[in-house]
Amino acid sequence: MTGTASEVLNETIDTAQGAVVNLTVSNPRRLNVLDSTLMQALRTEFQNAAASQARVVVLLGAGDRSWVGGADIREMATLDPDSARSFIRLLHTLCQTVREHPAVVIAQIDGYCLGAGLELAACCDLRIATRDSSFGMPEVQVGIPSVIEAALLPRLIGAGRAADLVYTGRLIDATTARDWGLVELGDDSAHVQQLVQGRTAQVLNAGPQAIRRQKQLCRVWQEQPLTDAIESGIDSFSAAFATQEPHEYMRRFLHRREQ
Repeated sequence: MTGTASEVLNETIDTAQGAVVNLTVSNPRRLNVLDSTLMQALRTEFQNAAASQARVVVLLGAGDRSWVGGADIREMATLDPDSARSFIRLLHTLCQTVREHPAVVIAQIDGYCLGAGLELAACCDLRIATRDSSFGMPEVQVGIPSVIEAALLPRLIGAGRAADLVYTGRLIDATTARDWGLVELGDDSAHVQQLVQGRTAQVLNAGPQAIRRQKQLCRVWQEQPLTDAIESGIDSFSAAFATQEPHEYMRRFLHRREQ
């Protein structure tokens, strides 16, 4: 495992089905909060994982207290309107990079997942958390609104629950987050790691192009009206057969059934 000066650790695991990249936000003494330098470093690591055609990226936070505890309040306390726009746009660019990443991105959450951390988690494809984790959007308690990828929360947990989080700034525990459909729940960090490894193996066992098409469609389902989303699915299904992947994987399936 290697780290950069900006405290992003990268562990790349090569498998027969493709690479798995573990990225760790490593600033545990400050609850892994995101400052501008760390945001840019994390975005670069995601871009590198895309260039290497990694099939799964697992996003972790160092230590057992916090996954990502939010954006850096020390840095935000120095902002003016112009620098505030640059800061929040950088955070949005990071979130957009994660959301649009061609690999399946799994958030392996242990501890606080707050503010910018929850927005980052919302951009991941799968979220698996320990029972000791907690979630919240506390921005209003420090005088700013919840913005950018907080807009994904009504789609994930419903408008009323999203409003509850962003108006009050209160924290919810992992069981509540599970009941709201925000995360899948494991017992402790070891159990969550087992769940992440299981999901990773299932993704690697699937067709690489099928996974990429599926990820594109999941975004379409969030953004487009139902009729348009269905038509996009029909186009994607048809285009899949322009490659040999469906025939190859279907032959494997039928061969196993015949044995």
